[in-house]
Amino acid sequence: MSTPSPAAPGAAPDPGGPSSPTPEQFLAVQQSEEFGQLRRNFRGFAIPMTIAFLVWYLAYVLLSTYAEGFMSIHVLGNLNLGIILGFSQFLMTFLITWLYIRHANKSLDPISSKIRIELEGDL
Repeated sequence: MSTPSPAAPGAAPDPGGPSSPTPEQFLAVQQSEEFGQLRRNFRGFAIPMTIAFLVWYLAYVLLSTYAEGFMSIHVLGNLNLGIILGFSQFLMTFLITWLYIRHANKSLDPISSKIRIELEGDL
């Protein structure tokens, strides 16, 4: 089985293959209202979620360091509040991931797919 040979330098692109956007097209997309909306949608989710997670993580670290009595309160059997809040860090990560997937499917993917199709054609 032979593999196709690469195109010779300077050869015209294969008309049947996917189109390759030009730098001017990328610049036009970057300056478009759709791309601006895509950035706003992404930042509108990513920045608040990042801040919320970092505040939650910092609160956990500070409580672990300076509130030993509070964190050692027994909740259920041998489980204390520190262990439960520690596990909540994992739950928060999964929650944020799930929320991001939902947000991306609803607000990001339709716009980015439309931009990609405009640039590259329907692959």
